[in-house]
Amino acid sequence: MTDQPSTAAPNAASITRMQDKAQSMTLRSEIGNKWGKFTTQELADLKNNDDLVSALVAKYGLEKDAATRDAAAVVQGRAF
Repeated sequence: MTDQPSTAAPNAASITRMQDKAQSMTLRSEIGNKWGKFTTQELADLKNNDDLVSALVAKYGLEKDAATRDAAAVVQGRAF
């Protein structure tokens, strides 16, 4: 065994997980840019679109229908 870094290529599953994490971080960043009242922790705690809608209703006082529409416009079907 050596202390040298592996030269093996990452497998497809690890690449997919890295891409998913990057997309999730991008989505949370876009949400934070649009709705600046959210803290970093609140953004990290968002698990799905329903969480975002609930947070918009609570933090911004939006009606649920408006929050649902606004969230869908930003999320655009992307995964958290």
